[in-house]
Amino acid sequence: MAKTKKETADKKTESKVSSIKSLTLSKQQKFVLGCLLVLFSIALLVAFISFYVNGQWQTDQSAVSQLGDRDEVVQNWLGKFGAYLADLIVYRGFGLASFIIVRLFFLTGLFLALELSTKKLKNTWFWDLFAIIIVSILFGFFATSAPELGGTIGYELNLFLQDYIGKTGTLLSLLFGLIVYLIFKIKVSPEKIQSYFDSTKKEFKSELDSIKKPQQQEQDLEPESAYNLEEFAIEEDPELDNIHLIKEDSKFEINKEALKPTISHSSEIDLNPISKPIQPVPQITATPDEAFVIEKAEEEDIIEENLASRLVADFGLFDPTLDLSNYKFPTIDLLKEYSTGGITINQEELEENKNKIVDTLRNYKIEIAQIKATVGPSVTLYEIVPEAGIRISKIKSLEDDIALSLSALGIRIIAPIPGKGTIGIEVPNKTPTMVSMKSVIGAAKFQEAEMELPIALGKTISNETFVVDLAKMPHLLMAGATGQGKSVGLNAVLTSLLYKKHPAEVKFVLVDPKKVELTLFNKIERHYLAKLPDTEDAIITDNAKVVNTLNSLCTEMDNRYSLLKDAMVRNIKEYNEKFKSRKLNPEAGHRFLPYIVLVVDEFADLIMTAGKEVEVPIARLAQLARAIGIHLIIATQRPSVNVITGLIKANFPARIAFRVTSKIDSRTILDTQGADQLIGRGDLLYSNGNDVIRVQCAFIDTPEVEKITDFIGSQKAYATAYMLPEFVGEESGINLDIDISERDTLFREAAEIIVNAQQGSASLLQRKLKLGYNRAGRLIDQLEAAGIVGPFEGSKARSVNILDLSALDQFFNNEQN
Repeated sequence: MAKTKKETADKKTESKVSSIKSLTLSKQQKFVLGCLLVLFSIALLVAFISFYVNGQWQTDQSAVSQLGDRDEVVQNWLGKFGAYLADLIVYRGFGLASFIIVRLFFLTGLFLALELSTKKLKNTWFWDLFAIIIVSILFGFFATSAPELGGTIGYELNLFLQDYIGKTGTLLSLLFGLIVYLIFKIKVSPEKIQSYFDSTKKEFKSELDSIKKPQQQEQDLEPESAYNLEEFAIEEDPELDNIHLIKEDSKFEINKEALKPTISHSSEIDLNPISKPIQPVPQITATPDEAFVIEKAEEEDIIEENLASRLVADFGLFDPTLDLSNYKFPTIDLLKEYSTGGITINQEELEENKNKIVDTLRNYKIEIAQIKATVGPSVTLYEIVPEAGIRISKIKSLEDDIALSLSALGIRIIAPIPGKGTIGIEVPNKTPTMVSMKSVIGAAKFQEAEMELPIALGKTISNETFVVDLAKMPHLLMAGATGQGKSVGLNAVLTSLLYKKHPAEVKFVLVDPKKVELTLFNKIERHYLAKLPDTEDAIITDNAKVVNTLNSLCTEMDNRYSLLKDAMVRNIKEYNEKFKSRKLNPEAGHRFLPYIVLVVDEFADLIMTAGKEVEVPIARLAQLARAIGIHLIIATQRPSVNVITGLIKANFPARIAFRVTSKIDSRTILDTQGADQLIGRGDLLYSNGNDVIRVQCAFIDTPEVEKITDFIGSQKAYATAYMLPEFVGEESGINLDIDISERDTLFREAAEIIVNAQQGSASLLQRKLKLGYNRAGRLIDQLEAAGIVGPFEGSKARSVNILDLSALDQFFNNEQN
């Protein structure tokens, strides 16, 4: 029984929903109804005007009651029907206030026909009906002898109010209604009224000043102070004496002497104009739609010569580049010129996308006041200005719907754009333009950048070269899915520094677990690379050596902080300037400190193999190494919590996110979504704080890197690579001469377990002997001191030096003898 009741209830709700759906009007029905209302409003206007023009309300009064008689003649311009409407709405209704009804019908028809937002229409209906009642009662109050002005309703309402609150109360009520209408509808405020009177007051005073000024000039003008064609002199401004007229109510005293001209003679005037950098003016393309503007940034000029090669030495200062004084920076022609011909505007594509965006938003009752398209290398930014009253979150939620209508991959909505009152919709171009490394390196913005470690990443949506300073970041975290451009981005970073910094100014520590991405930089080992002593390759491909290198960098960091402390400076820039000024004694250990950039191509692989041993020195460097010129660039596929801990991530404010597969990955990298909507092939988001900037990464191919490294490697170099301090691990400091009498009572039993398992680990002893970690660790140290197990090898188990139990017995017999 309950089931049947539920079924009947469901059927009732379904029938209600279907009835509601049937009441909704289609576009054609709305258009027809809107046209009908507009025409009806025009008919009402004709009938109402005719009602008042020739006094027809009196002549047609008797004819209204006999509308069925075809022979009856009326004076109304709309015939008998017009006379009836005028009598019903004007005479028996609201009088002159009935003309507001004409306005209401006309606006309603327009809103329906054009499918505009109904929110404004509801507001208009409320205030217009309010005005109709107030106006009709006003005419009924003041024009009692002319009932056609206030209408029957206005006249009767006036009498009704007077019966209860009297004439004075009725008048006060009407005044209150007018004040409400003026404040809430017309937005009249006391501030506006005051500003109006202030403006009229200022105009009056300015006219008074203009009348007084000619008279005062005639009195003050003397022959010797007049203008002379042979000698030019600047006179005192007579307006200075009239300032009290404008500021007479102010409590502040104006210093007139400070406002007088500081130039007294023509010889003090410099006729050479000051040259200001000309800002590139964006090219504006007009379209048939006035609300749609296409903007294309002007192509930047490429500087063919590398300005970094113009090193001017000051002979009064120490020059760190003297050891390689003949070093030549790589030339720009080593980079490949891709014949793309710059950005081309496909106006048909832009118009089509604009129409689809506008139609999609209009389907959801979102109207747009203006839209502008900014064309970039791979993405076009459509900046829209929504109509007043539109919620931003409503547009933000339509990301997938806009992507569906445009049939495009990677629609990204920025709501709102920081620093602008607009909402941005980024749409990928059908034919993206490749950003070459040559166009980025040759740009004036990079060549003339006054930064410590300038990096040219690529070009923004507005086709502007994007240059950042690694020294200000101070560390960079790069992440993205496989094959989306991380390795190319690392090559772009390294190439930027090679084009701007001398080998004496920067050194690289390269970690490449893939063994193939950074091997080309081996050729510049003695110029730019840093390594540990007694190591063959400067580029680290073995994860076991990474731990020693990172700990060596920590030692270098501590040594540099000691130097800064002795020099009484706060950072590496101040220290090097002091050293160049010969204020620091090299015999006391002071030296020129180059910047050190640590580059890790795949950080997740290091964490998998070395774990905590890598995390601790990385965290130390990330927290402390900024001031002494050690900067980290870490690339990984996904910086999850187990790969990059919160302690490390907090010290990497600069993030670069290439395309990822999910919103969760995007939030992991950038703390916001958006990286999942990128289109790949070098499309990235750069974040340093709150701002997120979309950049098309510059493309540099392997042959280009090879040409640059060959050019640098063929020149005179240092004797060796930059040597990092040697690191001695704690494991090598174990006392190998432990007395036999101090050994643990379970030493022999533990040795047998280790030899049987051929695996030297403390956890094995914990399980087999049911020991705590501390005692098992001491046993392992004693076994290592005795030579039964090998040294510590990170997360791997120790090697066992004795093969079987018979060999172990022989080992103990030899010890006793």
